[in-house]
Amino acid sequence: MNWEVRVPKLPESIADAQVLHWHKKPGEAIQLGENLVDLETDKVVLEVPAPEAGILSEILAPEGQRVAEDQILARLKPQEAAPVAGEKKPEAAPKPEQPGEPEPRMSPAARRLIKELHLDPDQIPGTGKDGRIQKIDVIAFLDRREKEQSVDPETVSLSQSPEGAEARPERRVPMTRLRARIAERLVQVQQTAAILTTFNEVNMQPVKALRDRYRETFERVHGVRLGYLSFFVKAVVAALQRFPVINASIDEEDILYHGYYDIGIAVSTPRGLVVPILRDCDQLSMAGIEKGIDQFAKKAKKGTLSFEELTGGTFSISNGGVFGSLLSTPILNPPQSAILGMHRIQERPVAEEGEIRIRPMMYLALSYDHRLIDGKEAVQFLATVKESLEDPARLILEI
Repeated sequence: MNWEVRVPKLPESIADAQVLHWHKKPGEAIQLGENLVDLETDKVVLEVPAPEAGILSEILAPEGQRVAEDQILARLKPQEAAPVAGEKKPEAAPKPEQPGEPEPRMSPAARRLIKELHLDPDQIPGTGKDGRIQKIDVIAFLDRREKEQSVDPETVSLSQSPEGAEARPERRVPMTRLRARIAERLVQVQQTAAILTTFNEVNMQPVKALRDRYRETFERVHGVRLGYLSFFVKAVVAALQRFPVINASIDEEDILYHGYYDIGIAVSTPRGLVVPILRDCDQLSMAGIEKGIDQFAKKAKKGTLSFEELTGGTFSISNGGVFGSLLSTPILNPPQSAILGMHRIQERPVAEEGEIRIRPMMYLALSYDHRLIDGKEAVQFLATVKESLEDPARLILEI
């Protein structure tokens, strides 16, 4: 009896998937429930477990092929039955010694990353058990390589071709499904929405002082680090409650007002930008928000965010400041109608009560769909966020 391995039921709104990586080769044994193949969708990577224990007899969908729901991926056959008592099982011929080093052991996440970035696993030292390469090892290797390559361009002598011309290397790499989907959505939103951006700046001194004062106590009591994002989530929710149209979306010819506050938090991963959704933020404490963000960051690095965690949302926050951005115009995450861009905190001279003082300042940017949101509402919304951050007591007193 043979078994068929089929594409599992795909999340709603996803039409197909792409075969990312086979963990077994034809002829190899696999256990019941063991991950057999990874499928990449527009949002997440799905693992397909073996339906039975057996031998992988045939792969029908090679890596890189697009597959539809319920399509046959491979076939399994039962393992050979144990020999009858007294019957000698023929000895397997010894495998000829293969020249070179054995293939390094690595975790599935590390294997995916190595394959996507076309890295040589022999160059990556593994820190796992028995030298197993983990995803953190791949990331550390990339960091080291980037630092080694960060040299003064004026001191680098370009390699010359035999004709004396400067070498012009190129490398063609196919887009991942996630990157292709990101590109598609960005073009789509630019073509369908009337995007405008309004700016403001916020004095982060009050938030910074409050965070510095209670950071250690907060971490000891709640077991999670106190960052700036929880202050921004709270400030955004307070502003959305005052200006509900910012939390709304366009549904064909209707305006859909949402009575809940599901905030998307943009997270950068090796595969591209993802926006997991922190739900019911109006009901979360500061600690609850920080714990949710921390879990998203860990899952994003491991590539284990679920489809449900990446869908929905009524408003998004993007923090380009962690990469050093001083000012930018964030793009909408459809069907949401607005997104807040945070930026780098930079000490600048500001005028306060007729005197010049140095303050930690941050530029804020609100991109919004002008089809639904008027400029007056957008400006007032951003001013409300600014007021809450410059006087954090407002968030506690809900005023």
